[in-house]
Amino acid sequence: MARQTPAIVVLGSGSLETARRLQQCYPDAMIHGLTGRVEGADRLYDEFGTTLRQLYRNDTPIIALCAAGIVIRTLASELLEKGAEPPVLAVAEDGSAVVPLLGGLGGVNLMAREIAATLGVAPAITTSGELRFGTCLLNPPDGYALADLEQGKRFVSDLLAGESVRIEGAAPWLDSANLPHDHQARLSIHVGSSERAPSPHELLIYPRNVLVAVGADLNNAVTAVRQALQDRKLALPALACLVAARSAMAHPALAQAAAELGVPLRFVDGPGDAGELAVRALPDSLPVVANTDLALVVASQPIDARTIGQRRGRLAVIGLGPGAADLMVPAVKTELAQADDVLGYETYVRMAGPFRPDQVLHCTDNREEMQRARHAFELASQGRSVVVVSSGDPGVFAMAAAVLEALHESHESDWHNVDVQILPGVSASLATAAQAGAPLGHDFCVLSLSDNLKPWAIIEKRLELACQADLALAFYNPISRSRPWQLGRALEIVAAHRDGMTPVVLGRDIGRPGQTLRTTTLERLTPDQVDMRTMVLVGSSTTCVFPRADGGSWTYTPRWYGQRPDS
Repeated sequence: MARQTPAIVVLGSGSLETARRLQQCYPDAMIHGLTGRVEGADRLYDEFGTTLRQLYRNDTPIIALCAAGIVIRTLASELLEKGAEPPVLAVAEDGSAVVPLLGGLGGVNLMAREIAATLGVAPAITTSGELRFGTCLLNPPDGYALADLEQGKRFVSDLLAGESVRIEGAAPWLDSANLPHDHQARLSIHVGSSERAPSPHELLIYPRNVLVAVGADLNNAVTAVRQALQDRKLALPALACLVAARSAMAHPALAQAAAELGVPLRFVDGPGDAGELAVRALPDSLPVVANTDLALVVASQPIDARTIGQRRGRLAVIGLGPGAADLMVPAVKTELAQADDVLGYETYVRMAGPFRPDQVLHCTDNREEMQRARHAFELASQGRSVVVVSSGDPGVFAMAAAVLEALHESHESDWHNVDVQILPGVSASLATAAQAGAPLGHDFCVLSLSDNLKPWAIIEKRLELACQADLALAFYNPISRSRPWQLGRALEIVAAHRDGMTPVVLGRDIGRPGQTLRTTTLERLTPDQVDMRTMVLVGSSTTCVFPRADGGSWTYTPRWYGQRPDS
């Protein structure tokens, strides 16, 4: 797999010039700057430790422009398994030093050399093997897999102790390495796809040059693939990818098999048995095993799965939450980072950014939901990773329903083959309620007062019934210039069932800069106090208000109804 794009993390504005120089080395890398201290960063963060640890967990290479000790202390709790870590480097603010800290098996020293060359300094590489041989033997390039890390460490230790080595098989990346060659050496580096038990004095590296095509009707694909490899005496780490017919793209067993085998899953066009699929995938190679259900190909070079057919497209409908970055769920942040295309109402798309230069933004008007949903499926059906952005939660008066409606109405098989995911967000009603206390602490009803997509008579009927049921109420889309009278009418209906002193919470732009929150009463509320960006929460007959120590107030609806359970 190719190395991920690194994140450049800065703590102060004094590091920004160096960070921009690093972007010359990694053009797609984003500069993450601390809110309030860094102006001009690509993306802002509020807490250094949380941000660094999240990047580390996401396997994102980290270039931190700060003291190495800060990075070490910040990531100490995450350091569980050497070898399963992304590259982490500390770079001096003025670019005078580059220190690789973590990720020796993830290419950190290579990155250190790249960065040092960009900055015109010498990298502070301390890894003995790299210094002696000019390469990390335990980190073969993309397309190759190390058989055994622990045995590899012993092997490198023997080399460092003065032993010589011989190379068996094609290892072109070692041609320029400073290795002590000897055709009669006891130690050997063996590169090949055959399954074999390594000798105690052997570094075994597998080229990922095996492709397996499978039919959609193949039962227990994992067992069948393992058996085919075993029959041909081929090592499992030499498996580069699974291939299947495009028509089987949504077959869950195929995705499960690829995940269990730890390889990419690619799809090629056209009908045919597994042997025909394998030929379409690698036209220049003939299958060594071929039948209706399974075909196996051994290529002469490592296989880059990204060049074969296409992957299954993904369409994720995400919720940004109310707007504050710290209220966005981690899964949504990960999805945004992995997206090829981002679609949505322009205001919400800008809230989700900033984005990498290679990410394509498709901004549309807020009333173009169905066109947006259809466009998202067109992109995802081409094998792209697509995100459709909503504010709040995508399933609450937002894009999730529109996306599923577009899919429901479509007869395009490619659309139905897309991997669709709905990722939740903190809705505006819940964010406002949390700021006020717990006004939705008991049963409640969420209503949109917009009659753009449903008749006003239906809204009145539902509101009447919700009031009769004494539910707390949350009003979305309460008022706009084109709908100036609906909120007043809604309040008349509520007033016919609620006491004038019923608490009402008004939250405007909660979770965004300039947010306001205030609590009033039903009899004091007038439509002119509300606009389209205001969330209106109306209490039930049991909703209470009491003062806070800071001079504000808490609003909550008790969990009990009628009589206290302990009275």
